Amino acid sequence: MATEENPYTQHYFVQKGDTLSKIAREFYGDPMLYPKIFEANRDILKDPDRIKPGQKLRIP
Repeated sequence: MATEENPYTQHYFVQKGDTLSKIAREFYGDPMLYPKIFEANRDILKDPDRIKPGQKLRIP
């Protein structure tokens, strides 16, 4: 099943030591917006506290 990618969606490769809060702070300026990233990546993330280096995340 092909999913349409939003042309404005950015991608981010998880680095060692990253958290969704840290990524949210970098992209949105607010670490509390991490659920937005988690929801956009539900197909690859089961738990917002368990991300792995090298994962490619969609940043809506």
